[in-house]
Amino acid sequence: MQIFVKDKSFYRKVVMIALPITLQSLITIGVNMMDNIMLGKLGEVAMSAASQANQIFSLFQIFCMGMGMGASVLTARYYGMKDIPSLKKTITIMYRLLLSLGAVFTIAAIVAPGFLMSLYTNEPDVIAEGIRYYRWSIPCFLLLGLSLTTTIVLRSIGKVKIPLYTSIGAFFINVGANYTFIFGHFGAPAMGVAGAALGTLISRIFEFAIICGYFWFVDKTVAYRVKDFFCKCGDILRDYIRISIPVLVSDGLLGLGNTAVAMVYGRLGSSFVSANSIAAVTMQLSTVVIQGMSNASSIITGHTLGEGKVKEAQDQGYTFLAMGAIFGLFAAVLILFIADPIISFYNITQETREIAFQLMDAVAVIVFFQAMNSILTKGVLRGGGDTKFLMVADILFLWVVSIPLGCLAGFVWKLPAFWIYICIRIDQIIKAVWCIGRLKSGKWIKKIDAHL
Repeated sequence: MQIFVKDKSFYRKVVMIALPITLQSLITIGVNMMDNIMLGKLGEVAMSAASQANQIFSLFQIFCMGMGMGASVLTARYYGMKDIPSLKKTITIMYRLLLSLGAVFTIAAIVAPGFLMSLYTNEPDVIAEGIRYYRWSIPCFLLLGLSLTTTIVLRSIGKVKIPLYTSIGAFFINVGANYTFIFGHFGAPAMGVAGAALGTLISRIFEFAIICGYFWFVDKTVAYRVKDFFCKCGDILRDYIRISIPVLVSDGLLGLGNTAVAMVYGRLGSSFVSANSIAAVTMQLSTVVIQGMSNASSIITGHTLGEGKVKEAQDQGYTFLAMGAIFGLFAAVLILFIADPIISFYNITQETREIAFQLMDAVAVIVFFQAMNSILTKGVLRGGGDTKFLMVADILFLWVVSIPLGCLAGFVWKLPAFWIYICIRIDQIIKAVWCIGRLKSGKWIKKIDAHL
């Protein structure tokens, strides 16, 4: 077993793909952090309401990630095979699923926003503010879904700069719109939580126009056009169901699991919710490189296997795992180092501050294992087509271990915040060990045929 491959072109390719994705993730996290800081100036009710209202958007986003990443396993492999017709058909199936699911979420937000909020909190003030947030952000479901899945497809064929430039523009638009409408600057009304939703909507419109406009009307690599949405896709449907659907199911279950976690947090009080939103953004900030590496490992693995280089893909898998461990250790140290200055940014009570520090310590423990886990589950193993195995792992460890253990820790054993978080994220530790064994077995490499 060779831990680090010696091909310099491999590392150049990793950097060329991972760096723009990392920068894009950093920008997205920056937007979330600025939202939190601005809403934090209005008090914990406003910040908690926006955080809980966004749980539904986070759930939908995870489903979109599942659709996009599931499709990208095939698009990366077909791109390596130079099978563009099958690549287009994969995208078409993805879009059809997306529009169907987006319609369901949109209707739910229109018809029952109060019910959606009550899933995550039982505090009337938080629910009322959350309903205001939904009223201004309903179109975001379809806008987010189309731009996000298209971004993932663009990444799978090596086009990472357009999404990055779009995110940079969206960052400034979102921050400017939030500043204007949350606090009522430049003659605009002071809308509070609703202003944050309006700012998000404006930035989503911008992202959709640039990303989808480019892919549908300008891109010549795939040359996907609106008419391709109506093409017949029966010949690749079996491969799509076999490879892509388990990713959707796996990520969907992850999203539902996060929803269950948010329900637990919501019933531990607004202080816990506010502290967790601070810790979550900090974790995202410290793991952006890992996210970029995960995406790069999936894309490169798909391209390598598409070219028929099985032994090379296995060697690259070990290298990606080692890099995940290194970056995970770095992220853990970084979280401990920046915890105090980050928490100091927020206008929160002493109780919330103490909980936030406990959660930061817990995040530092989990992030090391999550880094290796993410590199394998969202990267190498997924890129190899081992999606059914990963789906079983997600179902088993999240729903059978983490969520029940987290509920016991929070509601029965009444443990401190540190141990509640460790219990509810323990699946990250188990999956890291489980998937290392899978990588060593070589059984994760699945055959996908061309349809030329």
